[in-house]
Amino acid sequence: MPYGPPLLLASLNPIAVAAGDDIPDAVTIDDATVSRSDLLGSATSVAERIARADRVAVLAEPTLRTVIAVVGCLIAGVTVVPVPPDSGVAERAHILRDSGAQAWLGPAPEDTELPVVPVRLHARSWHTYAEPDPAAIAFILYTSGTTGAPKGVMLSRGAIAAGLDALAEAWDWTRKDTLVHGLPLFHVHGLILGLLGPLRFGSPLIHTGKPTPEAYAAAGGSLYFGVPTVWSRIAEKPELAQELGKARLLVSGSAPLPVPVFEKLTELTGQAPVERYGMSETMITLSTRADGERRPGWVGTPVRGVHTRLRDEAGEPVPHDGTSIGALQVRGPMLFDGYLNRPEATAQDWTEDGWFRTGDVAVIDAGGFHRIVGRESIDLIKSGGYRIGAGEVETVLLGHPAVAEAAVVGLPDDDLGQRIVAFVVARSTVSDGLGAELTDYVEAQLSAHKRPREIRFADSLPRNAMGKVQKKQLG
Repeated sequence: MPYGPPLLLASLNPIAVAAGDDIPDAVTIDDATVSRSDLLGSATSVAERIARADRVAVLAEPTLRTVIAVVGCLIAGVTVVPVPPDSGVAERAHILRDSGAQAWLGPAPEDTELPVVPVRLHARSWHTYAEPDPAAIAFILYTSGTTGAPKGVMLSRGAIAAGLDALAEAWDWTRKDTLVHGLPLFHVHGLILGLLGPLRFGSPLIHTGKPTPEAYAAAGGSLYFGVPTVWSRIAEKPELAQELGKARLLVSGSAPLPVPVFEKLTELTGQAPVERYGMSETMITLSTRADGERRPGWVGTPVRGVHTRLRDEAGEPVPHDGTSIGALQVRGPMLFDGYLNRPEATAQDWTEDGWFRTGDVAVIDAGGFHRIVGRESIDLIKSGGYRIGAGEVETVLLGHPAVAEAAVVGLPDDDLGQRIVAFVVARSTVSDGLGAELTDYVEAQLSAHKRPREIRFADSLPRNAMGKVQKKQLG
């Protein structure tokens, strides 16, 4: 039953708690479980101590203290600056300086000069706060940009609510679900979707600490979030993957899910995974649906309220024919409010007629299905007069039984402009002639101009915390 006015964290409505409508296992994390009433009481206690602050930093470790700190800030209307726990000294100093964070809330690095406000797990307060303005900035998330220092993405409460509600519709996400994931709590995927989603809809959350196949299989949830690396490891353990067949929905994001992994998961679990697309600046704008088609290598259609378009290098429309590549631009109610302290960077990312330039390139078919080719700066390869998507070549390479991982880049070439180079992690010892075999394999499935001109074998590919390959480090 509804209780009072709408809230961003609707399941933590004080009126519902006072009426005895509790959720005993609202959040399980760090081997600790907290009920809805206890989470509300402890987070409100935090809110009382920080209510006069504007912005505070939270060392976003996967712990109950982090959850309470974040919820306390949202109750008080204080902006949260999540800081990756593995960030280096220089990165951390930049985030604190750029954000203007006034204190650490909860655990803090030993070398900090900021005041530290403790988060007490057993403190309780039942003070009631008015819901902050939907336009208020809830989070400043720092992107791991490919150039320069990370930029602070400002996300409002209203944008977060709109983004989560659009996903609830696409995924049929309700309080009957139990969400399971082990993702970091300093990005959109783990923090906004993975923590605020359950607290908005009232679905219990089980955070596994680390996203291991064993932990996922043992959790017994109905809704699972994972990045491709997680799903790949699960697909390699059939007996554990089969346990996830009991779930209602398996969602993959933060990087493209290789087609072979998609197909293996489908075979082992009896259901095709849901893929979606988004970024810190936009949250999730595209997704396949719980009740719709799930096509390997494609991320579905716009969620509620979102519009998309493709533009070529001259700014002209690109046809939705399923093959033509264009720069992806989006509009929607879940988009960010700009980069903190970066008005010029903010302006550069928006068109004159109000569309956000994602920096990604994509194709759209006649039915509105989207396939992300990759980043315009590194995944759109211009070779011999052709425009080639690195992701298309990577998908074919991953279909070869000898290939465990693949990343394709365009490197400078005096003749072609850029030559296609594939970095490959093999499943076993590299045999003589495997490079030529892979080149022929790609040429047999794609056009000749899309074949790699060079295959380089590596022990591993450089990835960030969300599993995305750092292609700037290849070459």
